[in-house]
Amino acid sequence: MRNVLFLCTGNSARSILAEAILNREGAERLKAFSAGSHPKGAPHPAALKLLDDLGYATHGFRSKSWDEFAASDAPSLDVVITVCDSAAGEVCPIWPGKPSRVHWSIADPAAVEGACQRQAFEEAYRDLHARITDFVAADAANG
Repeated sequence: MRNVLFLCTGNSARSILAEAILNREGAERLKAFSAGSHPKGAPHPAALKLLDDLGYATHGFRSKSWDEFAASDAPSLDVVITVCDSAAGEVCPIWPGKPSRVHWSIADPAAVEGACQRQAFEEAYRDLHARITDFVAADAANG
């Protein structure tokens, strides 16, 4: 089992979506976690609503600091994926296990308000799902 950490600034939308998707799509070989450099304190309600509507279990998600994963008792990480440009540019903690780092630039659906917000969350979900499907396939091919 390989551990993957998704990072975003607030750990409320994109990284939460990515954690849910990878834990479903890569359940045989991959375990996903998510965190943020400046966590919002709770997952965005629209992220949880979308995941619920798509049949994902939404209990247990919380907005947490990336410091939890830099601690000595944290899971050993194999890959750290930033899903927002802000987090990609920040100085990250030293991760146990020296994981590989990847950046995916995904538009922030939480920045959209009003009637278009659901559409923004759906677009972020589709973008993440496509990248994660490719990531899982490549991981399986590399054995």
